[in-house]
Amino acid sequence: MMKIFSATQIKACDQYTIDHTPVSSLSLMERAAKTASEWIADHYDTSYCIHLFCGNGNNGGDGFAMARMLYQKGFDANVFFNRDNPNFSTDALTNLRKVQEISGITLLNFDDVDSFTFPENSIIVDAVLGSGLSRILEGKVAHLINFLNGLPYKKIAIDLPSGLFADHILPHDAVVFKADETLTFQCWKKTFLHPETGVFCGNVTVLDIGLSTDFIRQEPTELFTIDEAMIREIVHPRNEFSNKGSYGKTMIVAGSFGKMGAAVLATKAALRTGSGLTFTMAPACGYEILQISCPEAMYINGGEEVLSESIPEDGAVTGIGPGLGTDSRTETALIKFLTSCKQPIVLDADALNILSRSPQNISLIPKASVITPHPKEFERLFGKTKDSFDRLELARRIASELEIFIVLKDHHTQVITPERLVFYNITGNSGMAKGGSGDVLLGIITALLAQNYTPKEAAVFGVWLHGKAGDMAAEKWSKGAMLPSDLINEIGSVFRILT
Repeated sequence: MMKIFSATQIKACDQYTIDHTPVSSLSLMERAAKTASEWIADHYDTSYCIHLFCGNGNNGGDGFAMARMLYQKGFDANVFFNRDNPNFSTDALTNLRKVQEISGITLLNFDDVDSFTFPENSIIVDAVLGSGLSRILEGKVAHLINFLNGLPYKKIAIDLPSGLFADHILPHDAVVFKADETLTFQCWKKTFLHPETGVFCGNVTVLDIGLSTDFIRQEPTELFTIDEAMIREIVHPRNEFSNKGSYGKTMIVAGSFGKMGAAVLATKAALRTGSGLTFTMAPACGYEILQISCPEAMYINGGEEVLSESIPEDGAVTGIGPGLGTDSRTETALIKFLTSCKQPIVLDADALNILSRSPQNISLIPKASVITPHPKEFERLFGKTKDSFDRLELARRIASELEIFIVLKDHHTQVITPERLVFYNITGNSGMAKGGSGDVLLGIITALLAQNYTPKEAAVFGVWLHGKAGDMAAEKWSKGAMLPSDLINEIGSVFRILT
């Protein structure tokens, strides 16, 4: 996993690296510029003309250094900066002077953009402001960013799109550079991972510039990203001398008349994720569908057209909700089960919608359970919030109070623990924004929980596996055409990577 640091912590990490390793602040700027320049050279050929917009601070210093390096790699480079403001940081001024010594690099004022003719093969590089921004953009800088946003060329932000805060949300009318690519340094920023702010960042690439590993290891944080290295530490290899009893008993409680597809998707996902024994409790109207679609799973009759029978407590790990409906008989069966259940379970979709009908129902969720609401389901359960940042803070409080794990589904799904830790998932894509994807996730997490993964491991591994399988499905079928069932079929491809 990778720690997510605030802007203050990132600045402290820079300073610690300078104070405790044989590197100066100027050398650290060179590292940042070198890694960003190499990324551009790896992704674009020298037929492109690079236009670098550089501020007066260290972000601008990165841009000045990049101009020199890209020119040396054979790119045509133009540098725009604010000639009217002589107050540069020490390192930015050093790199500006180095650029001024290169006759092949054209230096222009910010005001020159209005009359400048950009060639068709242009790339705009934003190095105006970095992660230290403390107020929204105004005046000439706001005008410049609005102008750049209107240009039809590829746009790359260095460290952070200008106008974006690293740690919190913006006013809805704030001016922010709209990047196609963001090249950031050493770690993710929180603002990259929320929909209201991440939309400005495009594709985010984290570049290692060798900041102090001692500082990174010791510095506390409650925010993390999930990466493959973390998953490799979690995943359980299968023992060659094991049997079906070694991999747990999963029970999916799902489906109602017209919604049996949800039960099928959840069941297939549980099977593909390695469940040893899998049962599906569903209404009789889905019997043939389930037996034909999922012959490896065993069927339990839950009623006629909706779930109305008591949910058994027979040692299985239970996942409840996909396509269940909210009939009063289903509500009675669910509440009865929760009243007596003491083991961690997984709740999604209509199970959560039923619980949202009465506040006292929420307290029935067994401790250490996993709930997987999308934003609207979360709102029904716990109330309205201003934005996704506010929603996350509410989720952290609720997870702590109820002692449960919340999988808050979003583009970057967040797993929130009872200790208020947050794990952001960075796998997955917009092709998964289709009905049925959440049913697959419930099946995955329930099967992992049945295989003796802890609730935290099941939730973290589950969202990563779900997203990674979705990425593989998108590669094969495209984001537009891929289906949740394609995602299930790629679960095995992900396990092949891990073992």
